[in-house]
Amino acid sequence: MRIIRTDGTAEKEFIRLLRARSRAADAEVRERVLAVIQAVEREGDAACDRFSLRFDGFLPASREVPRSVWDEARAALPPALLETMALAADNIRAFHQHQATADFEITQADGGILGRKSRGLRRVGLYVPGGRAAYPSTVLMNIIPAKIAGVKELIMVTPPRREGWADPAVLAAAALAGADRIFLIGGAQAVAALAYGTESVPKVDKIVGPGNIYVATAKKLLYGEVDIDMIAGPSEILVLADETANPAFAAADLLSQAEHDPMASAMLVTHSETLAQAVLRELTAQVEGLARREIISRSLADYGAVFITRGLEESLALANELAPEHLEVMLAEPLSYVERLDSAGALFLGDYAPEPLGDYFAGPNHVLPTGFTARFFSPLSVESFIKRYNYLYYTKAGLEKAAGHVIRLAEREGLTAHAGAARIRQDGDGG
Repeated sequence: MRIIRTDGTAEKEFIRLLRARSRAADAEVRERVLAVIQAVEREGDAACDRFSLRFDGFLPASREVPRSVWDEARAALPPALLETMALAADNIRAFHQHQATADFEITQADGGILGRKSRGLRRVGLYVPGGRAAYPSTVLMNIIPAKIAGVKELIMVTPPRREGWADPAVLAAAALAGADRIFLIGGAQAVAALAYGTESVPKVDKIVGPGNIYVATAKKLLYGEVDIDMIAGPSEILVLADETANPAFAAADLLSQAEHDPMASAMLVTHSETLAQAVLRELTAQVEGLARREIISRSLADYGAVFITRGLEESLALANELAPEHLEVMLAEPLSYVERLDSAGALFLGDYAPEPLGDYFAGPNHVLPTGFTARFFSPLSVESFIKRYNYLYYTKAGLEKAAGHVIRLAEREGLTAHAGAARIRQDGDGG
């Protein structure tokens, strides 16, 4: 794991490396995904089956998972795991219920009315990765805010498995969270099926959920045909620490994100040389025996860094510039920095708020912006599943007061028909 002593130049090299990783566009992947998308648009289910055979090596017995299978999976889950998932769902629901945006209406003195209405999207698609990994937490984090928003139908897709339908914990989470239908389709073909609709898969208005490079590329290419949550990149964690931090805690949290992916980025920012060296020693000790040690080692070597800054102010500025997905604040009086750290997907404050607490249980959403996009993107929320529209009503007297101004601006822009639509009402009833 490289050590970078900040001097205004050294840290820029690493930032360029991260930006290049985030912007990496594989033309071959894009071409392959585009071919899949076009085939699904033309051929529907037949194309989905063909790509499932090619990429998965088999077809599931049924494209849609019967509701009875969800119930069986939920009933067969170990009781302790089911209890944990139910508690996590309660926490997620409790947090997100505070996010519902109120509509408003303004009545003007002359009787005119201006307002805004919010409505949950009609139908949303959720992609849940399959393969070796199973992510019931992803199911909970995506479906619960969608249902609070008023989404009428939540369609989940997940890759098929040879041994049974799908991971039982994923099916149980879908039942807990309130999914409506589940289809066994994976990869770019699943994203295209949701975007265009097929003979069996309904067309959706928005697609959310993580996936590999093919899934992410498909979502990016289909944005506009449907809405999407975000273009998720490799996971990131930045631990912002001073001499009061516990080096063992900091190292454990860095490792927790490095195990995701060889391209994940784990970073420590501190102005304490002593703390930096202690964390490095802890990393070496703790990585021994971890199941994903090889992935962690590659991640730390390629995209990990320990920044030793010239002071706390520089540390704070660097944290905001890096705009990480997860920002752990292990500083004295961590709550005092909430206002100053404004470019992160989520803040984890103090020694006892490790990143996995947010991933699995606390309640705030774990679908967060990556690749420097926390500067302008926000976490997934109830608002992510709401569309809003404005409305206005004017009386005749109200329009007569406004018409001259409308005409003046319209004529300044050369839009004489716009001016005419106001003038015809100003001149009388149009008769």
